[in-house]
Amino acid sequence: MTDAPGPLEPMGEQGQPILDRLAFERLTMAHRRALKLHCYRMMGTLHEADDLVQDTFLKAWRGRSQFDGRGSLRGWLYTIATNSCLNAINARSSAHRIVEQPGRPPSEGRAAAGPAAELAWLEPYPDTELPDLIDGEPGPEARYETREAVQLAFVAAIQSLPPTQRAALLLCDVLGWSALESAQLLGGSAASINSALQRARATLGARYPQGRPLQRSRPTGEEGLLLERYMQAWQSANLDGFIELLREDATYHMPPWLDWYQGRQAIHGFFKTVWGNFAGYQPVATRANGQPAVAIYARRHQDSEWRAQSLHIIEPADGGIASLTVYVGPLGPDLFAPFGLPPVWPAS
Repeated sequence: MTDAPGPLEPMGEQGQPILDRLAFERLTMAHRRALKLHCYRMMGTLHEADDLVQDTFLKAWRGRSQFDGRGSLRGWLYTIATNSCLNAINARSSAHRIVEQPGRPPSEGRAAAGPAAELAWLEPYPDTELPDLIDGEPGPEARYETREAVQLAFVAAIQSLPPTQRAALLLCDVLGWSALESAQLLGGSAASINSALQRARATLGARYPQGRPLQRSRPTGEEGLLLERYMQAWQSANLDGFIELLREDATYHMPPWLDWYQGRQAIHGFFKTVWGNFAGYQPVATRANGQPAVAIYARRHQDSEWRAQSLHIIEPADGGIASLTVYVGPLGPDLFAPFGLPPVWPAS
């Protein structure tokens, strides 16, 4: 496997690593953020990713005598984490999470379908939790750039894959493991992994041209200006200014509501029905899934406090917004804490 570190500690008489808890924590915690991102891609949710990383470290500590020090510590931890994710998926009611209900056509005008709390919704991922390798390179076998493989659209797409195909695609096409290495982790043969990869790539190919989402470059001054204009439109309650930032073919999703909208005109028609529900909006810039994001605090007409209202994930393209995913109540406010944001914005 790529970038394999050396042995954990000097070896004992039976060839086992001599590790105390402090040394274990020092060596394993360096991989925490990368493992959490891997678990998030597998599970589609922040809290499950956190729990599974903790479970991975606990299993690694209890099974540390099984690590012979000749292989990759990174690979050993990914083996534990991936198997923990697969077990967790098998134990829950839904194998994947969504940002839209499959097969549901776009809506027009007022949202009528309502929120669906019973569905498993994909959560965004704070950039503050991304590992330093966000600007680095994955292994030589990888098909996706690191920046590409954290996008909300990519994570949503791979959620549609069966768990084993999802794991194979992440290990091979994102992390750059070989089919043989992945087979040793997942079980089976290299041929079975290649077969799973072919099916996974075919599924993604049906969703995206050339089997991949829109490639994102590094943040630019143009993207920063777009974000500034977006925030100004919300702060000044300028609906027309907000709509002008959307591309003509833009899409708008608002988990956990089932309704979604396609095209600038349809999005405008929906927002006309809800824009006046609050007396004002206070935007706060953040980042999620390697993309610009905005947390919106809103003040009700009868209230003086600015309360957490929604979290907006922006997909820029060609100077405009190609896709907008807005997490609203009850999902939206619950996501503020993982992004380090308070539930109430302090009065200036």
